Amino acid sequence: MQAKILWADDEIDLLKPHILFLESKGYSVTTVNNGADAIEKCNEDFFDIVFLDENMPGVSGLEALSSIKEQHPLLPIVMITKSEEESIMEDAIGGKIADYLIKPVNPNQILLSLKKNLDQSKLVSQKTNHSYQQEFRQLGMMLNGRLDIDEWMDVYKKLVFWELELDKIEDQGMASILGMQKKEANTVFSKYVERNYLDWINGDEDAPTMIHTVIKEKVAPLMENEKIFFLVIDNLRYDQWLVIKPMLSKYFNVEKEEIIMSILPTATHYARNALFAGLLPSEIEKRFPKLWLNENDEGGKNMHEKDFLEAHLQRLGKKNKWSYTKITNNEAGKKLVDNFNQLKTNDFNAIVYNFVDMLSHARTDMEVIRELADDESAYRSITESWFEHSPINEFCKKVAESKAKLIITTDHGTVKVTNPVKIVGERSTNTNLRYKVGRNLSYKDKEVFTIKNPADAFLPKTSVSDEFVFCRENDFFVYPNNFNHFVNFYGDTFQHGGVSLEELFIPFVVLQPK
Repeated sequence: MQAKILWADDEIDLLKPHILFLESKGYSVTTVNNGADAIEKCNEDFFDIVFLDENMPGVSGLEALSSIKEQHPLLPIVMITKSEEESIMEDAIGGKIADYLIKPVNPNQILLSLKKNLDQSKLVSQKTNHSYQQEFRQLGMMLNGRLDIDEWMDVYKKLVFWELELDKIEDQGMASILGMQKKEANTVFSKYVERNYLDWINGDEDAPTMIHTVIKEKVAPLMENEKIFFLVIDNLRYDQWLVIKPMLSKYFNVEKEEIIMSILPTATHYARNALFAGLLPSEIEKRFPKLWLNENDEGGKNMHEKDFLEAHLQRLGKKNKWSYTKITNNEAGKKLVDNFNQLKTNDFNAIVYNFVDMLSHARTDMEVIRELADDESAYRSITESWFEHSPINEFCKKVAESKAKLIITTDHGTVKVTNPVKIVGERSTNTNLRYKVGRNLSYKDKEVFTIKNPADAFLPKTSVSDEFVFCRENDFFVYPNNFNHFVNFYGDTFQHGGVSLEELFIPFVVLQPK
């Protein structure tokens, strides 16, 4: 479709060669020689873009800009001027111009501005799709090789990068291909984890940094000379970190950004307790028998993180003044901001923020949230919007103003489940959709990852015959009775507890205030 241009300039007759050039490129150009006519034309007809001379007699370009934007806020306007005065540039930019050109302009400058403003989406889409097609082959070759853990993290970063890039373009043709490649990656990764997990958890020298070692290895050394705010956003995936990163980059520099590994089960009960205790689950149970609760015990499973953290800091010889705060609702978040002046006197502040985990559960239970977060892109978008308007964003600004260092991490990620896997268990079997623990579990071996002896993975057990069974990739457990109900209710929801790139690979970020 032919793009329509309005060009307003008091010397429009001198621009005839430019107009003929644009018409030869397929553009339709309407001309006026003053600001008042430009305003009137915009109100009478539809234009795709307006070129506006800043210095016209009568109604100036800046005045016309203001009037046109008031009536047509989405219409892109390019300001053209002879002046290079900073104040004029600032006024034009403040008026939300699409571009700013200094006279004399040549036809190619005009054409570039048109392509940037009218064709950018199509050009970016073409370039992004082409670039991913090239990366697709490279990723495919990597997945067919024998990757080590660092290479797996690199693959995951690339997959997430392309997810975010393809989110930005209108043509979603390549997104489905990326989805298939990510599914293939998760299949291969799950087999890799099954071969190596028990070695990692038992201290293999090639093990990745795992969540139970993070405070000792990565946080404690920073506590020597700096005030630290340690923010654990429950259930924050690596891709979700990347969508909130630009907001934090306004007042922090990223000192370190890496991927670390959660533990199995990738569930709060196990992973977050391990994070704060600096111990694996069976070690926590042994050291704190009155505080650790097993699957079938009544009560909250994460009620003693502060106690675990306190004991951990004591073992590390840290005598710093510290605090622990858990935020489970918006009001508590506002109180956290209000209490900042008190917290900033501490050497170390640990904050658990539960929103993303609550979003995941709400999406399962509430139809309206399921509709709002219909796919991965929408799930990221809700996270981004939440963070922008949440008290924790304001809190992070205050951390930057105080010149303290901010560390952001999480306990595990989450994966969108689509494929039901049948399992049969006793009444006492836990209800998590991504892992089961109990005795006399019945399942197909090839469909699950099984740890027959929980002690091998430092997992507690209440019975000698207990075993842990994990879903892989995008699977979720359902019982054969009432099968269709569970498939319809839990299919396409975000769950955690099992083996996938999204659940096990989590962000660890150190931010230095600007």
